[in-house]
Amino acid sequence: MGKLDGRVAIVTGASRGIGEEIAQLFAAEGAKVVCAARTLEEGDHRLLAGSLSGTVARIRAAGADALAVAVDVSAEGDCRKLVQAAIDAYGQVDILVNDAALTYYVPIAEFDVKRWVKAFAVNVHGPFMLSKFVLPGMMQRRCGAIVNISSGSAIGPGRGPYREAGRGGTMYGATKAALERFTQGLAQEVADYNIAVSAVAPSHVVPTPGTVYHKLVSGMSDPRGESPILMARAALLLASEPAAKVNGRVTYSQQILGEYGLIEKPSGRGVTVKGSGYSQI
Repeated sequence: MGKLDGRVAIVTGASRGIGEEIAQLFAAEGAKVVCAARTLEEGDHRLLAGSLSGTVARIRAAGADALAVAVDVSAEGDCRKLVQAAIDAYGQVDILVNDAALTYYVPIAEFDVKRWVKAFAVNVHGPFMLSKFVLPGMMQRRCGAIVNISSGSAIGPGRGPYREAGRGGTMYGATKAALERFTQGLAQEVADYNIAVSAVAPSHVVPTPGTVYHKLVSGMSDPRGESPILMARAALLLASEPAAKVNGRVTYSQQILGEYGLIEKPSGRGVTVKGSGYSQI
């Protein structure tokens, strides 16, 4: 039996990267997965590879159940459409993973106002709206899980003097800091309903089409990077553990996996995920 047998999960940002990995792992663990993003077909995104159709095809080829819903999570109507599509297809929503994110690495003095507002709409307002729309069902059933995908950039550079100039990540860090504060505030509000609200960030930059594009890693095989399977395993843990154990948790992938004994750290820079067949050295 899978950890998520009989449960229905919405995963945003599921067309590539961390979201795609989470969607595939959740499906392998028995969940019916509603995969959401803006990119429905390969080539729809002008810059980045990956698509919802590809993610869903791989899930179905493995014998699991998934649905693709193309949405812009910055739009209220699209968020309502996504939740309703999940309910129409599978009856309810048990798990929400907010992974979709919009990133621009631009210094504040040069930042376009419309891009700033759009990024907050995707990275912060989208998780708020989707959480709001799935909560009534979760509260009625008195169970559920909301997992927000954060970033180490939520922690600022601290007080100066600074040895080097910033890399233009102020906006992205600000949205993730807001997301973490939202996570713990919502966790407190729904604690009496047996709903777990948590956030997890990668312990190191994860090589994805997006991080490669922004030159945060040298390529998909950059040895300094963290495999997306670690984030997927951490998200699975937060979505499947009893709410009382993880509600309000804001953590890092390797931190929580290590606490649960789900990774081994051999000498050097390597990490092995138990039971996954994955080893990174």
